[in-house]
Amino acid sequence: MYDVVVRSGTVVDGTGDAARTGDVAISDGRIVAVGRVSGRGRREIDADGCIVTPGFVDIHTHFDGQVTWDPLLTPSCWHGVTTVVMGNCGVGFAPVTEPNREWLIGLMEGVEDIPGASLSEGIRWAWESFPEYLEAVAGLSRVMDVGAQVPHGAVRAYVMGERGAANEPATPEDIAAMTAIVREAMHAGALGFSTSRTTTHLAISGEPVPGTFAAEDELFALGGVLGELGTGVFQLVPAGAGGEPMEDQFREVKWMRRLSAQVGRPITFGLFQNDHEPHLWREIVDMARRANETEGAQLYPQIAGRPFSVIVGLESTHPFKRRPTYQEQLAHLPLAERVARMRDPEIRRRILAESPATVNPRAHLFPEDYEKYFPFGRQPDYEPGREDSVAAIAARAGRDCEEVMYDLLVAGDGTQTFLRPLLGYSEFSLDPIHQMLREPHCVVGLSDAGAHCRLICDASTPTSQLTHWARDRSRGERLGLEFVVHKQTWQTAALYGLRDRGLLRPGFKADVNVIDFDNLALRPPQFVHDLPAGGGRLIQRADGYRATLVSGEVTFVDGEHTGARPGRLVRGARDTAGARP
Repeated sequence: MYDVVVRSGTVVDGTGDAARTGDVAISDGRIVAVGRVSGRGRREIDADGCIVTPGFVDIHTHFDGQVTWDPLLTPSCWHGVTTVVMGNCGVGFAPVTEPNREWLIGLMEGVEDIPGASLSEGIRWAWESFPEYLEAVAGLSRVMDVGAQVPHGAVRAYVMGERGAANEPATPEDIAAMTAIVREAMHAGALGFSTSRTTTHLAISGEPVPGTFAAEDELFALGGVLGELGTGVFQLVPAGAGGEPMEDQFREVKWMRRLSAQVGRPITFGLFQNDHEPHLWREIVDMARRANETEGAQLYPQIAGRPFSVIVGLESTHPFKRRPTYQEQLAHLPLAERVARMRDPEIRRRILAESPATVNPRAHLFPEDYEKYFPFGRQPDYEPGREDSVAAIAARAGRDCEEVMYDLLVAGDGTQTFLRPLLGYSEFSLDPIHQMLREPHCVVGLSDAGAHCRLICDASTPTSQLTHWARDRSRGERLGLEFVVHKQTWQTAALYGLRDRGLLRPGFKADVNVIDFDNLALRPPQFVHDLPAGGGRLIQRADGYRATLVSGEVTFVDGEHTGARPGRLVRGARDTAGARP
């Protein structure tokens, strides 16, 4: 008698091999048989007509604060995710001294757009060191497994105080103290070390993240700890990743290839197509491949499975948000009243005639361009055509783009949302992302789950990977279902040395999804106020997940939580062979 048998599904096992019909038997939290299983299970799950996949492993999240108050880790739990890695981009909440807690909250709020008030109310501080943080996380129950990286920003501020926060150069003594902290964190089970070097990542004060301008001696010393211990991933968002101007666009790859080869550890770095140099990504991907093939490096460009996009709407952000009349008279009103006031002809005339009262510090990178604003329909489309844009709608009607945008925003009940791609959509096509996905050394990440609460909702990427790339794409070549599942299960798990999950094979952890693939669908994004202190955020749910299991326990059925909380803290382990997914 098995604990669970998932019966008669189409097994897509995470290897990339062809799917096959079969059963999956589970006992004691592990997969014990895949194929034709004659024995019965204490619980039987009918997967006829469904695909059965490993649980998805999301390696780029920012649940560092949310993990302390939300056992579900929404919205990732609604998209088949069973393991997440947090502590990305050099921001997190350990190590920390009590006087620096609010400063770290401001850093996270500025970089990752998580409301500071929600973090202040939600986090129950019970740690100072990184090992103590891991112990605090380990003591909480949740629906999925979590792992953490030690963040450069917190380490630098802990050691250097205001000098570290101000990005002053580190002294040899500073570097020695930081390496000691990273070593301690890795011994305690950190999955890696993270940093950010893009000037688009700013604290709430407007200052760049600590470590943005760190010199090579600091980076190589901190990365050297991973090599010394034979474990962990070096994760970063490199300079230029946000499209900011660079004198040498290949500067970051040059030092990364040397560091990775020197320490024998993988480096994964954020890579997007940007509108200023739309073909640069190809050269960087090629450089990383050559470094891996000829120099002993392990460079893994981390890419997004869809455009990195802002969700525009009256409850998130929109082109009129900074106009004086809107800010002074409307921004504070409840949505229904705000919509009614915005429909007033005089209010409409004034707002349309005004210029923004405040300047968006990133406006030079992402100018208002109504060719890149696309109304979301009932079924969100992440590869819309030019003809679907607000600019095209206005041209067909012979009207001004801003007027059309305004009227669309206040139509109906005011909950209409728009897709505004910032990165990854320079050619109004996902062909570049398609090419990146096909590169064996490019890994899927950058969901930013838990972050960018009021602007971005890419935690649903695991679902859109399946629906768009493996089933629905109509404007270009698709990708095989087996390939898409592999890219977000075994490949991401193996990169982080989590070699007990990501495959449906005997002996592997029983993290499993049963998915009605034919009817799998994303719902439109919606804005809710469910964070601590009433904080607002965008969420997105999905239909079609029949069941999700973590360590053999059913956590969700048809999108609803069962009450089970089998999730655990995942600690890193020494892996002297390196990680080559």
